[in-house]
Amino acid sequence: MHDFDCPSYNVDMQSSDGFPAGAEEFHRRLEACDGFVIASPEYNASLPGLLKNAIDWVSRYEPQPFNERHGLLLSASPSMVGGNRGLWALRVPFEHLGARVYPDMFSLAQAHNAFDGEGRIADQRLQERFNINLVNFMDLVEASKHYPCVKREWVEYLGEHPEPAIDRVE
Repeated sequence: MHDFDCPSYNVDMQSSDGFPAGAEEFHRRLEACDGFVIASPEYNASLPGLLKNAIDWVSRYEPQPFNERHGLLLSASPSMVGGNRGLWALRVPFEHLGARVYPDMFSLAQAHNAFDGEGRIADQRLQERFNINLVNFMDLVEASKHYPCVKREWVEYLGEHPEPAIDRVE
């Protein structure tokens, strides 16, 4: 997060000084990829303020860079819930901004005891689930990039009919 550090978001500061270097870097990296992965700690059952502030700054770019970009959320914590509450809180701003957050978030509980000597998750089932999450997420991002009709068909499958004037769906 050091690369994305910004002063607290303030519209007056943005108007007078533009975007800080941390927001510029976060925006540049988002624009360079088709999807994003965020591994976040949980602070007081929520997301870290520094991360929320970076999201707030970057959300002000036009076009807004989170819209329709796929995201995967991960956490690891010494707690029994593995940071999962923080990931649910993190979903809110991303989904509000139109990001397509992968439904299967991964939280690793008791992370301080969860790794083997090679840095892998010691529990084979959890390591396999982690690997499957990553592969499935990457497959989804790849399919969305190369087969944009999937977006349209998914919406139509749900029984909705896209209305270009009001929907973000193409």
